[in-house]
Amino acid sequence: MTTTARPSHADPAGGPATGNPAAAGRPPALPAGAAALVEQVRGTGPTFTATSPLTGERTVDVTSSTPADVDSAFADARAAQRPWAGLPVARRAAVLLRLHDLVLDRQAEGLDLVQLEAGKARRHAVEEILDVAINARHYARAAARLLRPRRRAGALPVLTRTRELRFPVGVVGVVSPWNYPLSLAASEVLPALAAGNAAVHRPDPATMLSALWLRALAVEAGLPPALWQIVAGEGSDVGPLVTGRADLVCFTGSTRVGREVAAQAARRLVPSSLELGGKNPLLVLDDADLDRAVEGAIRACFASAGQLCVSAERVYVADRLHDEFLRRFVARTGTLRLGVGGDFDADLGSLASARQLDTVTAHVTDAVARGATLHTGGRHRPDIGPYVFEPAVLTGVVPGMRMHAEETFGPVVAVHRFDTDDEAVALANDTAYGLNASVFSGSGARGEAVAARIDAGAVNVNDGYSAVWGSVDAPMGGWKDSGLGGRHGADGLLRFTRVKTVARQRGLDLAPAYHGPGAHTAAWTRRMTAALRLLRRTGR
Repeated sequence: MTTTARPSHADPAGGPATGNPAAAGRPPALPAGAAALVEQVRGTGPTFTATSPLTGERTVDVTSSTPADVDSAFADARAAQRPWAGLPVARRAAVLLRLHDLVLDRQAEGLDLVQLEAGKARRHAVEEILDVAINARHYARAAARLLRPRRRAGALPVLTRTRELRFPVGVVGVVSPWNYPLSLAASEVLPALAAGNAAVHRPDPATMLSALWLRALAVEAGLPPALWQIVAGEGSDVGPLVTGRADLVCFTGSTRVGREVAAQAARRLVPSSLELGGKNPLLVLDDADLDRAVEGAIRACFASAGQLCVSAERVYVADRLHDEFLRRFVARTGTLRLGVGGDFDADLGSLASARQLDTVTAHVTDAVARGATLHTGGRHRPDIGPYVFEPAVLTGVVPGMRMHAEETFGPVVAVHRFDTDDEAVALANDTAYGLNASVFSGSGARGEAVAARIDAGAVNVNDGYSAVWGSVDAPMGGWKDSGLGGRHGADGLLRFTRVKTVARQRGLDLAPAYHGPGAHTAAWTRRMTAALRLLRRTGR
């Protein structure tokens, strides 16, 4: 394997004498025809080169999009959207169902691309394939029910016939990140298409091929090509061009940039849906099953090398269980196999870039320098891959340390102790974020009761993140600085619609006549008063 490894970062506080084991296996090869995927990009600007974090080697050259390219993409999307919206919902749903089958049938290609571009272990890349299929199936099945006209209670029963109608917003602008290039594209674009919209999508430059592969499969499934436009370039260059032209904006990324996106959308009076940062807590209550809690925490903290918006970075353990949990958790973390192979042997893959490696290393180094204890990991492993980093477990992380409140977005976790459930909830809520949380308890009722008190849009009981994320029939979105709106559930589709209410009045008018004697108005008032009293008595 040829790499362009960076110099190894300093090992904070000396570190352990031995590190995590390395898994054997070679990185996956670029799938046949992958380079041709870039022909889908609407771009005539300068070319940029993407590289794989697994090897540091080039994956593809992509032509970036100019403002004129973005204009053309929106014009073509708008022209294609009108006939698409006019199709029966069942016709649109059929495309999503065929996409579901193609993604599962061709998953090996998708797994290779996700690994090569995002750097994650293959076991974690599988989550993206399954998630795309789940989203496609769910919205194909649910779209007709969610979009059909609905009868609503009228001003007066029988006399007022009221209906709620749903219409697509038009062209949705999607700006998706590098960490989950399939999942976070599909969960925005697929429900938007099901609702009758078109999409102009700017994937992160590092993971263009994954998004282009998914778009190509959608076209193969029957999607008119103009409906899903792909533009390319750095977020600071192309992102504002997309959000400045869309009828609705979907953004997944940092809270800082999310504020800018929301402000830009607000100035144009168009809605925005934002999934932003997190500093997610995991609580282990004093009645938890330790074996289950340790394994759950391993997955919650280290899936996709911690580069997951809903991963846990703060673990709070009841005082009675703290020492034993820490011992088992540290030992288990030290056994995780690190690797960049295109097989299922590695437990953890690579960080995605030099920037991620620098941030993660800086957080660990800062914490140790300020008095935190590093129990395992925390080392750069260029012997395995350019940006591979050992999963790190720390204690003694306190305010003033960068990793105490800042999102690390890597395989790094701080373990704390607590005394009572009230204290645990207070600690979990002591953050500007509110994206995801987890509670481990031997009592489902107790776990759910604690979960209800945590200020987050998603809380999992006896699971790290998959229970909520996989429940696509239920909405998921961030609270506080973690975002606006959300994906999944009915809201995940209806956010891509405009709502119109049509009401037809029969019989009694809802206002008195403007002509005639005042006695007519008095009589109308008495009739309306009697009608309201009757409705009150009959429970209407």
